[in-house]
Amino acid sequence: MSRARTLDQINRSIIRCTRCPQLRAYCADVARTKKRAHAEETYWGKPVPSFGTDDARVLIVGLAPGAHGSNRTGRPFTGDASGEFLYPALYRAGFASQPQATHCDDGLVLHDCVITSAGRCAPPKNKPTPEELRNCFPYLLEEFDALPNLRVMIGLGSIGFDAILKVLRERGFTLDPQRPKFGHGAEVRAHKGGREIVVLGSYHPSRQNTNTGVLTVPMFDAIFTRTSVILNEAPQARS
Repeated sequence: MSRARTLDQINRSIIRCTRCPQLRAYCADVARTKKRAHAEETYWGKPVPSFGTDDARVLIVGLAPGAHGSNRTGRPFTGDASGEFLYPALYRAGFASQPQATHCDDGLVLHDCVITSAGRCAPPKNKPTPEELRNCFPYLLEEFDALPNLRVMIGLGSIGFDAILKVLRERGFTLDPQRPKFGHGAEVRAHKGGREIVVLGSYHPSRQNTNTGVLTVPMFDAIFTRTSVILNEAPQARS
C-alpha cells in the first residue's frame, strides 16, 4: 500500500482540481462579479483546501464553501455567517486560538482539529449535485488517511455526516449502529481492528438554522463538549 499523502500535498491537488468544469466556471464568475460589500477585495475563486494539521484527532466535515465566504477567503468557514457561529464555538472548546475568522492571514490557529467539507467548490444555491460530491469524495478519503491520530469525526449537516459514514465504510470500518440516522447529537461508534472512531452529527451552523433557533449556541457547544469527553476517554473495546 502506498504511503498516505500529507494534508499539504492533498491541498495542493485540491486547489488545482478541475473535475467539475461547471463549478470552476461558477466560482470564477463569482470572483469576478463579487458582492458589493466585498467589491474591493480579491476573491480566492478556486477549490477550497482543508484547514488544520496532520496530527489532529478531530475532523469536522461541512457541506461546501459559500460563494462569498470561503470562495472569497480561501479557508473553510471563513468570512461568512456560518464561520461566525462555528469558530467562537471552537474557541470556547479550546480547538481554536481565537473566535474570529475573517481572512487567511488573521492569525487563527486550530488545535487538535481539521476542518474540511464534502464539496470543495462553492455550488450555486449552496446545493452541490450528487456527481459533484462524488468527484470530491476521493479527497475526503485521502484526508482521512492523512490523519492517523483521528478519534472524532463531526458531520455538520446531513451531507457532511453521510460523507463521513461513506469514508468509514470505504475504509472497512464496522458501524454501531449499523444504519445510523442523522440528527443533532447523533453518535456512531466505528471499529476496525483495535481502532475506534466516534462520529457525531450536528445541525449545520447556517444562517437559516441559527437565525431560526434550529441550532442554538448551547446546542452547538454541547457537540464540542462531547468531543472533548471522547478525546479524554479510553476507546471502547468491542464485545
